[in-house]
Amino acid sequence: MKQTMSMLLGVGLGMIAVGAFAAAKHPAEKGPPACAALTFRAVASGAGDGDQQAGFYRSRYGTLALHASVKGGQATDYFVLADGKKLAAAPPALPDWAVNCATTKKMPKPDSGTPSCTGQRFRVVLAHDAKQRLALLYGFDGSTWHYCSAGSY
Repeated sequence: MKQTMSMLLGVGLGMIAVGAFAAAKHPAEKGPPACAALTFRAVASGAGDGDQQAGFYRSRYGTLALHASVKGGQATDYFVLADGKKLAAAPPALPDWAVNCATTKKMPKPDSGTPSCTGQRFRVVLAHDAKQRLALLYGFDGSTWHYCSAGSY
């Protein structure tokens, strides 16, 4: 009887220790990664005029969607929505941590953006530090990636 009680007590204490260790390492407490990239396809040609959704990404930290302005069945400009809202203006000079994130993801250095963003594929580079989150939009024109725009969310 004493052996059974000792064994049950040991198993109970072991389960408590495992539970405490698992709670300390919970991934949601860590926060989102400091640098990430999402790739999206273009809107199919012949889509209806207006704003069309090209892609959507959802995580526990929020949602991102790539939309296109379509006229005459062709996409004329792509833009990013974060949690259903257009991105706010990014700072005129992007911070070093955002530029480093883009180069880490093998994207060209963000310099001057283009007035309209087009291409066959798109990549959104997500960079953040403790105070600010930025999304950098790139378009692929068939041979190279080009920087389109950036915004904070």
